[in-house]
Amino acid sequence: MKKSSKIMWGIVLIAAGALFAVNALDIAKVNVFFDGWWTLFIIIPCAIGLFNDSDKTGNIIGIVIGVLLLLGARNIISFEILWKLLLPIIIVVIGLKLIISGVCGNKANEIMTSIKKKGNPPKNGFALFSGQDLKFENEVFEGAELTAVFGGIECDLRGAVIEQDCAISVCAVFGGIDIIVPDNVNVKISATSIFGGASNKKSNRKDLPTVYVNGLCMFGGVEIK
Repeated sequence: MKKSSKIMWGIVLIAAGALFAVNALDIAKVNVFFDGWWTLFIIIPCAIGLFNDSDKTGNIIGIVIGVLLLLGARNIISFEILWKLLLPIIIVVIGLKLIISGVCGNKANEIMTSIKKKGNPPKNGFALFSGQDLKFENEVFEGAELTAVFGGIECDLRGAVIEQDCAISVCAVFGGIDIIVPDNVNVKISATSIFGGASNKKSNRKDLPTVYVNGLCMFGGVEIK
């Protein structure tokens, strides 16, 4: 857990403890278990994620869903309308994310396009209801496309020769992708996360080639080790 995340969760727990103490000592009566209080278990983690996660899409969707459920629980809007709004809102948020990514550009996409133009198709890994291990031993690595659907992929780059910036396109849908990188590279992630996530455990240093990881995590995860 990141330092900033620990601090924010600490503040949330202190505030919750203070409210329970106020009620226990009859200093004031604060209705902690109000109608729809359970939606805070969706809203608060997603709100904290906005300050800690590199990609905000999944957190924004989570906050929107949490707020809509809270409004429904408090009879401000009907659940019938709520269910009709959920899918369109999720689609709009994802669409906005794609537009912003397209306008601002993406280094991983640029590298992948360059690789394909040179006639060197990137390495491909695909796991559907299965698992796959990819190892690159003593070969120059420029890029790879990894897709895990209800399955898992482990991509081991520790034996690969990485001489310049390279890219990995990932898609994890109800699945997981682990990417193991050597110590002599940097890693930068730009992933759209929808009820999923991407994590990077590598610390970056200057003057090293960078592995750019880009893609989608939907009910799945990508981990850089």
